Amino acid sequence: MTQLLRPEGLVRSPAFTHVAVVPPGATTVYVGGQNAVDGEGKLVGGNDPAAQTRQTMRNLHTALAAGGATVQDLVMLSIMLTDGVDLGAAYPVAAAELAGATPPVVVTRVAGLAVPGALLEVSAVAAVTR
Repeated sequence: MTQLLRPEGLVRSPAFTHVAVVPPGATTVYVGGQNAVDGEGKLVGGNDPAAQTRQTMRNLHTALAAGGATVQDLVMLSIMLTDGVDLGAAYPVAAAELAGATPPVVVTRVAGLAVPGALLEVSAVAAVTR
């Protein structure tokens, strides 16, 4: 079973852990950058960070499922927000979609993303142990 750790001496957060230890034999699933495009490649959500986050997280769920994983199997989640996007508008939507999972999370700011108009992008690593 994967261990998610919050070592003493590091900030305590209910939203994430700092360390993930994956056991031997687990299947690792890597999810490349997902953003708010639909199945036809059209950007969803306009300039609304919450709407874009909902679509981005839908895409994450779909990608994880293709690899036999769920958000409960995440061992790393990276969220990139473009400059000026309010983390407070995007993160609660993402957190709700994580269904209580608390993988290590990396949040970074970037000048822009490959999809014009995209406000955020997520990538992830999951470890399936079942």
